[in-house]
Amino acid sequence: MFPRCTQSLLLLAALASPSFSSAAEVDADIKPYAQVSGVSGNLNSIGSDTLNNLMTLWAEGFKALYPNVNIQIEGKGSSTAPPALIEGTAQIGPMSRAMKNEELDEFEKKFGYKPTEIKVAVDALAVFVNKDNPIKGLTLTQVDSIFSSTRKRGGQDITSWDQAGVSEWAGRAISLYGRNSASGTYGFFKEHAMSKGDFKNTVKEQPGSSAVVQGVSSDIYGIGYSGIGYATSGVRAVPLGETDGQYAEANYENCLSGDYPMARFLYLYINKKPGEAADTLTSEFIKFVVAQQGQQVVVKDGYFPIPAAISEESQAALK
Repeated sequence: MFPRCTQSLLLLAALASPSFSSAAEVDADIKPYAQVSGVSGNLNSIGSDTLNNLMTLWAEGFKALYPNVNIQIEGKGSSTAPPALIEGTAQIGPMSRAMKNEELDEFEKKFGYKPTEIKVAVDALAVFVNKDNPIKGLTLTQVDSIFSSTRKRGGQDITSWDQAGVSEWAGRAISLYGRNSASGTYGFFKEHAMSKGDFKNTVKEQPGSSAVVQGVSSDIYGIGYSGIGYATSGVRAVPLGETDGQYAEANYENCLSGDYPMARFLYLYINKKPGEAADTLTSEFIKFVVAQQGQQVVVKDGYFPIPAAISEESQAALK
């Protein structure tokens, strides 16, 4: 049984148009963004660290079209997005996971309706090891056994690399890197890799995804997790699977097919009253993000683009 996000990605693959490629290329059926007049003002974004680089690149592209727009971006974790939207300190809340029911309820209690969810990219949540680590792959049970103190998937505790199948590193302790609890990536990993279990207290919590990857790249015995867009030459993403020996690479095709078990959407949330159009500045920014130019940015930053059907769905949600 695939998790909800992966089921959505399977549907996404079914919706993909004939011109849509399983390689990380932008769907040719996604229309280019058409510039309009009268767009100016301040746009604040508070939320996901995973989306920080994407938001910065999108902002640069958007400001090139609209010099009178000022965009402020703060990326301290997905859990900071819902309060910012509720308090009105941000018009956009980037999140690397879907909003939780309690977050949706808090928003609805304030405004009388739920926030609008926009899917803007596809991500493979990657388990990274040092580039010199020879490991061929891991099951999710092994990932759970490496990172979790509760091991809800039923595996045996794994603390050294030979226990994870790297026989040439017998007795070499595994060094763990992860995110803090404000992170949507932390929450997604906890739910999908660890069946909502508890992290070991030996996990070195990092303030951002780049710090996780940097830690692993400078620690030959390190292992950590973050969005695939933060991959560098110093690390490699471990192929993952549900069954021993049946591993899938963290690529676009495997995310869409469901073979890669840690695929997810990346989201932008906005406050839009039902039956009313979103404000012009927010609306035009999101139209840019889900248009051809914005999705080219997604590919450039190392993530995977949405197909035309999702782009159209996102634009329709603004009306």
